[in-house]
Amino acid sequence: MKNNSFSRPFKALWIGEIISEFGGAAGGIINGLILFEITGSKEWMGALWLLYFIPSLILQGISAPFLNHVIKEKMLLNIQRFRSVAYILPLIGYISGSEIGTIAGLVILQCVLGLLQPIYASLSFALLPDLCEEKELVSANSLLDGTIRLMSFIAPGVTSLLLLVSPLYTIYGLSSLMFLLSSISLSQIPQVSKKRVATWSKKFWWEETKIGYRTFLQFPQLLRLTLLSSSVQFAVGATLVINVPFIREDLTGEAWEYAIFAGMFPIGYALGMLLLTKLPKNNKTMYVGLVGGGLSFIALYFAPSVYIAWGCEFLGGLLFPMFNAQSSALFQQNAPRDRLSQLSAVRLLFLRITMPLGILFASNSYLGISTRMTYFFIGVIIAVPGMYYLICTLIQNKDHDLKDRVKISS
Repeated sequence: MKNNSFSRPFKALWIGEIISEFGGAAGGIINGLILFEITGSKEWMGALWLLYFIPSLILQGISAPFLNHVIKEKMLLNIQRFRSVAYILPLIGYISGSEIGTIAGLVILQCVLGLLQPIYASLSFALLPDLCEEKELVSANSLLDGTIRLMSFIAPGVTSLLLLVSPLYTIYGLSSLMFLLSSISLSQIPQVSKKRVATWSKKFWWEETKIGYRTFLQFPQLLRLTLLSSSVQFAVGATLVINVPFIREDLTGEAWEYAIFAGMFPIGYALGMLLLTKLPKNNKTMYVGLVGGGLSFIALYFAPSVYIAWGCEFLGGLLFPMFNAQSSALFQQNAPRDRLSQLSAVRLLFLRITMPLGILFASNSYLGISTRMTYFFIGVIIAVPGMYYLICTLIQNKDHDLKDRVKISS
């Protein structure tokens, strides 16, 4: 489906997402560089990520009941404005020459980003069905996911070029400007959601929480899609730990060879997004993408050279959009519309928890699992369930074809 067939409100959301992803990726690079320049400590680097993840996961768990009762368009707009202001704080500290002020600005920035990101992601995911026709959801999710991943690949390169001609701290100004421009784009989305009156109390929150999780568990397909997506996020977390030692130690690759390896997946993903527009949108395609993506990790276990590893990463990027975009669309289509914001938050909580678990799994030396075996393991936990559901889908399709033939013959 061509991009020009989408509605103007969707295009406003899409442009806003692209701009903010670029600003966030560029700012994330500078956060680490400035903190390491000041402290020279890996422990501080780890603490910076904990400041992002811990508040984020806590708020993710308690905010879900309230997301059904807000105006999504207005909330997205305000979140981008808050992010824009937050990026100014470490810039002020750095310009003032105060190391404490800079670190304090970084701490506040990471907390703000960690608190706001899950809310933004849940609401934008829930808003998408209101901006697109149902038949467009797969293509819309694919376009959003693919271009966001492409930005995460482009932003570091562009940031590196900017640093050749400008001081380090100026990137904060760029990131702040990007989020402000994103809010301007999002302001073009007409308000389609309505604020519902609710009694904000502990009893209300607890009742809404129970209803939300109960509703989530009442839809087996939503739970299944979420768990399958969580297995992919677990693998992503694990690869954050093992990719560098795999290329540099196991395959004795150079730094530039690792850089190409890191770029293969997002490049493949962008092409996979385009490939998906030419493929049928059904469960068979979705599970083929999941199985193929899992097998790309297993292939890394056997990869004898850096060049083969590049191909495995590219293949994984090419195939995973078939699952990610279609599973997101199925979730949006099958979740009760009046509970979609809350259920999206529950879904995102599962996804966000499993990534740190993958990091812990891959970095735990007590398990005694080699880097290659880690790739094999995460590939298996993705490919085996995918293969099971693919076989079930093929059997169901065969049964339906048989029934259709019986009807025709009768």
